[in-house]
Amino acid sequence: MTANSAPTSAATPPAPPALPTNIRFVLITVFLDILGIGLIIPVLPRLVGAYLPQADMQAYWYGAIVAIYGVMQFFCAPVIGALSDRFGRRPVLLVCVFGLGMNFLMMTAVTSIYWLLLVRAIGGVTAGNISVASAYIADVSAPSERSKSLGKIGAMFGLGFICGPVLGGVLGEANIRYPFYLAAAISMANVIYGYFSLPESLSMQNRKNFSLTSANPFAGLSGLGHLRGVGALVWVYAFTMFAQFTLQTTWVLSTELRFGWTPMQNGFSLFCVGISSVVMQGVFLGRYIKRVGDANAILIGLASSATALTLYGLANQGWMMYGLILCNVLAFATGPALQAMFSRAVDARSQGVAMGSLTALASIMSVAATLAGTSLLGQVSHQPKGSLLLGAPFFMAATVQMIALVLALRHLYKPATT
Repeated sequence: MTANSAPTSAATPPAPPALPTNIRFVLITVFLDILGIGLIIPVLPRLVGAYLPQADMQAYWYGAIVAIYGVMQFFCAPVIGALSDRFGRRPVLLVCVFGLGMNFLMMTAVTSIYWLLLVRAIGGVTAGNISVASAYIADVSAPSERSKSLGKIGAMFGLGFICGPVLGGVLGEANIRYPFYLAAAISMANVIYGYFSLPESLSMQNRKNFSLTSANPFAGLSGLGHLRGVGALVWVYAFTMFAQFTLQTTWVLSTELRFGWTPMQNGFSLFCVGISSVVMQGVFLGRYIKRVGDANAILIGLASSATALTLYGLANQGWMMYGLILCNVLAFATGPALQAMFSRAVDARSQGVAMGSLTALASIMSVAATLAGTSLLGQVSHQPKGSLLLGAPFFMAATVQMIALVLALRHLYKPATT
C-alpha cells in the first residue's frame, strides 16, 4: 500500500450542497489577487534598476527585496492561517487582500532602494491570503476531491499569470509605476467583490481557539513532518518550492541578460506559463489524478520539471524557452497532489494551520532560492550573451528537483509497515 491511498468513499462525508458556488466565489477572488501580483512581475527588476545602474548590484538587491517578502511571509502565514481557524476564512482573507492593495499603492511612492525594501517587507505581513484560500477550498471539498479542487487554485494562478504579466509588461513600457497603480485598484475591487459575494466556509463547530504555539512557523513545520503518511514529503515539497522560486526569481533577470528581453517579452513568456498551468490544473487535472493517482502525478511532475530546468539552462535562443514552457505541463500537477496529501492528513479544525505551515515552508524556500539564485546570477552577470554560465541558476534548480524526485520515490514506494 502506497502513500497515495485515500479514504474510501464510505468514510468520506458528502460535500456541502453549496460546493460549486463557494468554490467559484473564492477562485475569482484568488484570480483577481494573482492578477494584481502578476502585473508587477515584469517591472519589479526595472524598478530596482532605477536606483542601481550596476547589473550585479541589481541582482543582489532584487534578491534581497524578494527575500524580505518571503521572510515576513514565513513568520506571518501560519499566524494568518491560525486566525482563520479561529475567526473564519472570509474576514481574514478580505483583510489580507486589502493589505496587499495598500502595499501596491505604497510601492508607487518609494523614492529609494531602502524604502522599496521596507515596503516589500510590510507586504509580506499580509501575504498569507493564498493559504487561507487553500484552507477554504479544503473546507468545502470532499477528501477524495481535494487534489482536483486545490488544482483549481493553481489554475487561477495560471489565469492571473496569463493576464497580469502581459498587461504589466505593456503598461511598464509606458511608465514603470502604472502596473502598481492598476494592481492596487484590482486588489481594492477584489475586497469589495469578496465583501458582498464571498460566503464563510468554516462552520462554528469546526473553529478552534487561537494559539501562539500552533501559529509558530517552526512548530507548524515540525507538525507537518509528523503527520501520518507524510514524512519525507515535507522535504519533497520544500525542494520543489526551492526549484520553483529559483526559476521565478531569476527568470526575468536571466532572460534580460541572455536574450536582451524587454518587460513586454518577459510578460509574454509568463503568459505561456499561465497557459500551461491552466491547461493542466484547470482542465485535465481531475481526470489525470484519477488515472495515475497522486503519487504518480508527483513523480512524473518532478521528472518533467527537472528535465525542463536543465534545458532552460542550456537554451541559447529565446524562442527555445517558449517551447520548453509549453512542453512542461505535467509539472503543474505536482503541487496540488502534494497539498492534497497534506490536507487529507489533518482534521477539519486545523486546515488553516496546515495550509499556513505549507505557505510558510514555501516562503522560507523562496528566501533561500532567491538569495542563492540571484547571488549566483550576480556572479555570472558579466558573462557574454550565449554563455552557459548564465544558465547556472536553472542548473542549480534542476539538481534540487532531482533530489526531490529521489526522496519522493523512496517515500511513496517504500514497503508498507504495520
